[in-house]
Amino acid sequence: MSDDEQGLREPAPTSGETRHDISGNSRDGVRGDGHEPNGPSDNAALVGDESDSKRPGDEESEQKGRKKKQGSFWKELPILVGVALALAMVIKAFAVQAFYIPSQSMENTLKVGDRVLVNKIVYHTRDIKRGDVVVFNGLDSWDPEVQYSQPKNPVSKVLHAIGSAFGVVPGEKDYIKRVIGVPGDHVACCDAQGRVTVNGHPLVETSYIYTDPQTGEQNRPSDSKFNITVPAGHLWVMGDHREVSYDSRGHIGDPGGGTVPESRVIGRAFVIVWPLSRLTTLSIPKTFDAPGLALVNGALPEAPLALGLIGAVPVTLLRRRIRARRSR
Repeated sequence: MSDDEQGLREPAPTSGETRHDISGNSRDGVRGDGHEPNGPSDNAALVGDESDSKRPGDEESEQKGRKKKQGSFWKELPILVGVALALAMVIKAFAVQAFYIPSQSMENTLKVGDRVLVNKIVYHTRDIKRGDVVVFNGLDSWDPEVQYSQPKNPVSKVLHAIGSAFGVVPGEKDYIKRVIGVPGDHVACCDAQGRVTVNGHPLVETSYIYTDPQTGEQNRPSDSKFNITVPAGHLWVMGDHREVSYDSRGHIGDPGGGTVPESRVIGRAFVIVWPLSRLTTLSIPKTFDAPGLALVNGALPEAPLALGLIGAVPVTLLRRRIRARRSR
């Protein structure tokens, strides 16, 4: 071999250079022998086969994990249900309670099967007003309008109590009526036009008294006559479907003259929540805002003040006379 040929040869790389070139080629996707990978087999050799990365027991452990999560859910479900029921009972006891309408006594305002929400806080902040739709307990006073067979076994009793709490079944002694007279009111029926009067003022009740949807005929305000002054701490209540409602008129012979103790009132029904097609609020009819009723309401609290002023006049005059005599 000539010197020229030997001069054209590149010097043999050192061991350090060889390691540098190999590592560089590896980063660039070139094999250490200078050749590029040209197929899936070469790539697999570099990065590894994904199918080989899973171990045989991985799939089995994943299935066990899923079963464990499902099992824990079913174990926690009774706890969640118990907490929900406990919260519902607390809300029922102190704030809002759902009630099921079992009879026709409040049609057309409330129909059989309606569910209403009752505000149990409102009467801690204001007095009961005429026109309010109230739910009250008739225990030891009124007989239930609708008779129900009592559950016998413990499970049925528990389910009935839960259903009553959520307004799915009616309460045993719960009634829902409209307040017509509050303590001190003189309630009578009927005037020359057949209307119920409160403190001598006739009520125009056409907006809520039952109207037959087929004939269009409306109930008379009352088929029975009554004349009563509502005692202190009591209410005179009537259903909107006057022909079928067993209300204060039907209990005139009972203690209290048919009135209901305010202490028995559970709360004010303020909204229909079921069925959704009947979703609406239960507001006080405008007839109870009449000036005649408002005058009576406003005059009663002011009576002591008026009497005090009347009595103060002669006392003041007498004191002036005594002072005048002493000054002489």
